[in-house]
Amino acid sequence: MKKILLTGGNGFFCSRFKKEYGNIYEIISTNRNNLDVTNKEEVLKAFKKYKPDYVIHGAAIASTDFCNKNPKIAYDINVQGALNVGEATKKIGAKLIFLSSEQVFNGNLEGGPYNEESIPIPNTVYGKNKLEAENLLKNLIEEMWIIRLTWMFGLPEHKCNTSENILWNTFKSLLKREKIKASPNEFRGMTYVYEMIEQLPQIFKIPYGTYHLGSTNPLSRYDVVKLILIELGNENIEEILEVDDRYVYKNRDIRLDTLKSKKFGIEFTATDKIIKKVIENLKI
Repeated sequence: MKKILLTGGNGFFCSRFKKEYGNIYEIISTNRNNLDVTNKEEVLKAFKKYKPDYVIHGAAIASTDFCNKNPKIAYDINVQGALNVGEATKKIGAKLIFLSSEQVFNGNLEGGPYNEESIPIPNTVYGKNKLEAENLLKNLIEEMWIIRLTWMFGLPEHKCNTSENILWNTFKSLLKREKIKASPNEFRGMTYVYEMIEQLPQIFKIPYGTYHLGSTNPLSRYDVVKLILIELGNENIEEILEVDDRYVYKNRDIRLDTLKSKKFGIEFTATDKIIKKVIENLKI
């Protein structure tokens, strides 16, 4: 049985990964309470103790607002923490999956979809952190996959963390009877978290390098929210949903081109179809 060490084990993705694969892999789930990734010596000590075959580095501060307001804390965790994990992974001879983000493209002026050869121009602290960590790790360790992920969505589960996402945010607004604002000019991939989890072990079988993973999505954020509302049986959409015309959401397109990963058999259901499927399963 292969051994996988997770950093950020309490996070949205990793907590579900552990739940899904606990009987297939020996999983060591670490979090900020039992492993401080900013502490180089502590990281190396833990890796030598557990001797994993693979490390999935998911520990990060992903909140854009928090990172922008606390750049030092963000850098220590998102960049230095990643470097510490990379160095420890290399020293014990393990293989690394670094979970990066579409946010490395959030400053690009031309629209997506972006492929792995596109030059990223991040304009937020989080996006800059992820890109710097990618580059440092590429210069450090050869046995590594950099995985740039689209925005993932899913619903709350027992003993799993739930982060802000398009499906859960819409549910919460409906429950609170709040108006929902969404931009018709914001485009991004939106991927069901369990489709990402199902596909991830295939990464172990493909060449090392950078890959874009996630669902294709031609719909704007506004249209995705509208689709969710319709699938949930809401009839008076205009009373619930309104256009978000704030500057930050104008002409934003950070979709990823996933053709490279598809060549290795890693494919995802389109956003509209998987949203319909997830909601339909809730009705059963």
